[in-house]
Amino acid sequence: MVTRRSIGRVSAVRPDEARFDSLDPATGEAIDSFPISSAAEVAAAVAAARPAALWWEGLGFDGRETRLREWVRILTMGMDDLAALIHRENGKPLIDARLEVVGVLEHLHWAATHAGGVLGRHTVGRSWLFPNQKPSVGYRPYGVVGVIGPWNYPVFTPMGSIAYALAAGNAVVFKPSEYTPAVGRWLVDSFRPVVPEHPVLQLVTGYGDTGAALCRSGVGKLAFTGSTATAKLVMATCAQTLTPVLLECGSKDALVVAEDADLAAAAQAAVWGGMSNAGQTCVGVERVYAVDAIYDEFVARLRAEVRKPRAGSDAHADYGPITMPGQVAIIRRHVDDALEHGATAVVGGPAAVRPPYVDPTILVDVPEDRPAVTEETFGPTLTVARVRNVDEAVERANGTAFGLSSAVFSRTRGMEIAGRLRAGMTSINSVITFAVIPSLPFGGVGASGFGRIHGADGLREFAWPHAIVSQQAPAPLILQSFGRSPLLTKALFSAVRLRYGRARRSLEH
Repeated sequence: MVTRRSIGRVSAVRPDEARFDSLDPATGEAIDSFPISSAAEVAAAVAAARPAALWWEGLGFDGRETRLREWVRILTMGMDDLAALIHRENGKPLIDARLEVVGVLEHLHWAATHAGGVLGRHTVGRSWLFPNQKPSVGYRPYGVVGVIGPWNYPVFTPMGSIAYALAAGNAVVFKPSEYTPAVGRWLVDSFRPVVPEHPVLQLVTGYGDTGAALCRSGVGKLAFTGSTATAKLVMATCAQTLTPVLLECGSKDALVVAEDADLAAAAQAAVWGGMSNAGQTCVGVERVYAVDAIYDEFVARLRAEVRKPRAGSDAHADYGPITMPGQVAIIRRHVDDALEHGATAVVGGPAAVRPPYVDPTILVDVPEDRPAVTEETFGPTLTVARVRNVDEAVERANGTAFGLSSAVFSRTRGMEIAGRLRAGMTSINSVITFAVIPSLPFGGVGASGFGRIHGADGLREFAWPHAIVSQQAPAPLILQSFGRSPLLTKALFSAVRLRYGRARRSLEH
């Protein structure tokens, strides 16, 4: 039997090892065992999905909306069971698990009800050169979409791809993280009563080899959420078959606290953004830049606020264990390195790392070139830096290869500051709020990946635009002909000069 104790997240497995265990991160107890899907099994799932995708697309937007809204109902009725499983397999508190499911319901309902309006064929502006032609654009599904999901939000994050891909008319083959396969199986099983006719949503489980097989399987598109290092491998593998990819990777998200910020609210948000889900949030707060005028008061408020949350697996804990055991060593390394290079732990520190839990840790005076500032920690830690002004805060916040999300606290300058931050999403006077608003696109730039889930952009991500032009009446001048009229063609050139040449002359005067 293969377990996570013997094999890492993306390690290879021997051909004779057919199953692996899912473990409770708090206790190490096995929850269930799952098959390691081989390349042949992945290929078979994709092959079965192709005719299912044609049938699913054929239902049209209205037919799919009816089925997906029924799935919303089933997920709503099963919310407590699903949350209990998330709690057990991922480790987060039950209330956070329930909130994760609520976010899924919001996005699934939005995708189902808006897909037709976003992706349906619609007329676009006519060209004065061809007034007799009616141009239109419609969006068509890729067919089969592969989704490789993460473990930190094992339902909400993959459903950002699954829900929007299904609403767009695709079938989906889903590989959940090897740390949360039971949650993935529950999700796929809940869909089966909605679409009993065909395998529109299928599950494959395993380690990195299974994910690589999905990349090579010839799916129409591959959506991946995970580390930047693994995303590069996914992209390279998909490049072999020119399979387009959507990559949502890690980050080192910053919070800017301006001189006119509500400091009590900023401190509370920083702690929640950095400590909730044990800091295992790709859009969580990891760096804070507070301007000099309010720095001392902010840190004092932060110290008081950060003493409130408690790690544990009991019913009263505020956040749970570190889900991936190997991450504990990364957190410890970042904290130790920062302290060795002159930082101070105003709360927590080395003693806070007590596997499988990590207590809240606040580090100040961390050099900007240390891993605690430059690398994704993915734990309940924050670095807090004093900056002269907002300009320096923005410069430091942008001084990273990542660019997923950010946050600003300011009573009067929020939009101005947000507009200067290099990030796919920004919250003003809150943190992570953008993730639960279905109409907003979600994704990053730079080392945080590319492509978008959620919103209209998320729907379009899983469909390709098909342009059609339809002639409505004969044209007085047929340009696409060897028999075109020289006189009318000359008149056209004169009209072009008249139409586009005036702007240049007006600029000269």
